[in-house]
Amino acid sequence: MSKPEFFDTPGYGEIFRTQYSYGQAVRIGDRVEISGQGGWNDDLTFSADSLETEIQKAFDNVEKTLAAAGATWHDVVKVNTYHKPSSEGSIGEDHLTAVVDQFRKRAGEHVPLWTALGVKALGLPGMHIEVEAIALIGSGSK
Repeated sequence: MSKPEFFDTPGYGEIFRTQYSYGQAVRIGDRVEISGQGGWNDDLTFSADSLETEIQKAFDNVEKTLAAAGATWHDVVKVNTYHKPSSEGSIGEDHLTAVVDQFRKRAGEHVPLWTALGVKALGLPGMHIEVEAIALIGSGSK
């Protein structure tokens, strides 16, 4: 069995490791799992002026974290998204549309599994989305 290798995303990953004692990604052989990524900046501040921009930034951070461990969106086989709902009784069409747009932009014809969950709160104040991913390096098309 391969030994786990842990990775931090440059910038905010180092902040999370120092302040909260956890890593951003683990790679075991060709499998990469990343912790939940939000729409924060490299210095762990938030500057998104809309939900769509925050979701785009969260997906940017997934991409950076995957890259730190040697993976890309084309290697992603499973995604979990956690949302602070914008609608009563559902996550909200605005959340779903923005996430689907990011899947199409980043993964193209490659379609990972996806579970979307509504939650009452996320890890940091002001967050509306958090994105986790599992990748199998070399499994996707380029």
